[in-house]
Amino acid sequence: MKEQHSKHAADHKAHEKKPEDAKAEPKPAAPAAAPSEIDQLKDRILRLQADYDNFRKRTARDQDEMASRANADLILKLLPIMDHFERGLREARAHKADQLVVDGFQLIYDQFMSSLQKAGLVPLNAEGQMFDPNLHEAITHIPSEEHPADTVVTETRRGYLLGGKLLRASQVIVSSGPAVPPSAAAETLPGEPGEKAP
Repeated sequence: MKEQHSKHAADHKAHEKKPEDAKAEPKPAAPAAAPSEIDQLKDRILRLQADYDNFRKRTARDQDEMASRANADLILKLLPIMDHFERGLREARAHKADQLVVDGFQLIYDQFMSSLQKAGLVPLNAEGQMFDPNLHEAITHIPSEEHPADTVVTETRRGYLLGGKLLRASQVIVSSGPAVPPSAAAETLPGEPGEKAP
């Protein structure tokens, strides 16, 4: 039995490895596909996050644009009421209506206009300005000694900007400059401005 025990002990020692042998033994290598698969998953997650962020921003922008269009549509429907209100106030003052009534309506008008301005509405002042086809709609041209040519003489309907964009153009009457005397008009040939007849 002693022999078996000593034989077993010798086998056991033979199977024991020295610490140097353990260090020298190579460790099993990690699979080569694992790091690239992790990189692909990380890349995919980053792309999904970017796509979601773009979707969120696009949705917010679309909602803002829809709200702006809805505001513009509503304000466009209210502008004719504002035109009549302004016309009514002018006529009431011209016909010497009761001052308390005129003042009351002026307060209501000012409050209404203030609310629209808080929503981004900006009235245009066209009278005395040079005619700008981007902001003004010319109804007619009239000769004027007081206003140079292409100057707005009268504004017949106020124009407005909303959010920095033209909501409605001002309807205006534009000066064609000083009136041409009949004798000077007869001396020029049609189609030849400034050229005198023989």
